[in-house]
Amino acid sequence: MPINITMPALSPTMEEGTLSSWLVKVGDQINPGDVIAEIETDKATMEVESVDEGEVLELLVEAGTEGVKVNSVIAVISGEEVGAPAAPTATPAPAVVAEAKTEAPAAAVSPAPAATPGVVSAKADGARVFASPLARRIAKDAGLDVSVVSGSGPKGRIIKRDVEAAIANGVTAAPQATATPAAANASASKPPSMSDEQVLKLFDDDSYELVKHDGMRKTIASRLQESKQNVPHFYVTADCEIDALLALRSQINKSAPVKDDKPAFKISVNDMVIKAMALALRDVPEANVSWTADNMVKHKHVDVGVAVSIDGGLITPIVRKAEEKTVSTISKEMKDLAGRARDKKLKPAEYQGGTTAVSNLGMFGVKNFSAIVNPPHSTILAVGAGEKRAIVKDGELAVATVMSVTLSTDHRSVDGALGAELMAAFKGHIENPMGMLA
Repeated sequence: MPINITMPALSPTMEEGTLSSWLVKVGDQINPGDVIAEIETDKATMEVESVDEGEVLELLVEAGTEGVKVNSVIAVISGEEVGAPAAPTATPAPAVVAEAKTEAPAAAVSPAPAATPGVVSAKADGARVFASPLARRIAKDAGLDVSVVSGSGPKGRIIKRDVEAAIANGVTAAPQATATPAAANASASKPPSMSDEQVLKLFDDDSYELVKHDGMRKTIASRLQESKQNVPHFYVTADCEIDALLALRSQINKSAPVKDDKPAFKISVNDMVIKAMALALRDVPEANVSWTADNMVKHKHVDVGVAVSIDGGLITPIVRKAEEKTVSTISKEMKDLAGRARDKKLKPAEYQGGTTAVSNLGMFGVKNFSAIVNPPHSTILAVGAGEKRAIVKDGELAVATVMSVTLSTDHRSVDGALGAELMAAFKGHIENPMGMLA
């Protein structure tokens, strides 16, 4: 029986994408796990693998086609016969091979398009769920969420007997998800952007050139606009003296073990900022939260997203459980994440999620700035350059290296007093850096 391959939702906000290239042709025999196409989404360019086996019968969308809607049929393969024909929407879509080639920052994360029956679903922990079309149809008819079923087929695939056993054992369907604030706001009117004609008539014909927006830039624009409009921002700024931090950093780097004539690590100021932010949120757990329509999500660990500039935009690789890691471990991890980000080789799990973020523009000589909160985060720390400034210490004029930092918060979940408490905790760690090595 023919099986439809549909355009998968490769990111939580994807509504359409570009089918960059086919890696198979009509007549090819494919197996589960075979890479069949490359698809460019609003977040990344990813390789896509097949869930089912069969012969490629048709390729319905040409390589290079833009604006292909999620869940639209892009190819047809042959498949094993089942008891009754499957509905077109109940056919499995390709699953993502977890390798991203480029990405935009996940500011103001919107909900994914509603899953259709038969599309590869996900468990609560984000793992992919593989099931046969027949198993999915039986589960759908019984009102059973296939993601709660354990598979006994090849490579853990869920098959007919697994679903029937789950139904017989009284396994219930997963509860319906509550609409998120982003979903509630999706229908809200937004100020329209100026059209090309409106903009271009303001300039002479020979005074400009047009550069078409790519998917990443469109995503950055829409998400940051949504965040700024829907998240009530509150800002707290502090000046931190970092002479002790710079001295400790120098000492740590000088003592780093050498292997193959290279030091095992080289700590940066940003590595110590990441650690200080993680410890501050550990000390003020009420600020390590996410806002939803019905609940305050209190996180058990601090996962710090770090803004990294790449061609065409930004990406925020995440240091997981940063409060538990040493500064040298954070340094090595960030070097690896940033390198693979610029090479467009990050996996989705390495940049999606997080509980807070750090954005550092100090290397460009920026003194201070305010960053936009990146939902579901409730906080983001904007870090300026460390510079020599005149200060008053013990009643006398002195010179110190001072770094200005600005904390942006989602005022729904982290109000002014709590934000100030978090900033004080950060300042305490950054100005007394020896405590971060404990």
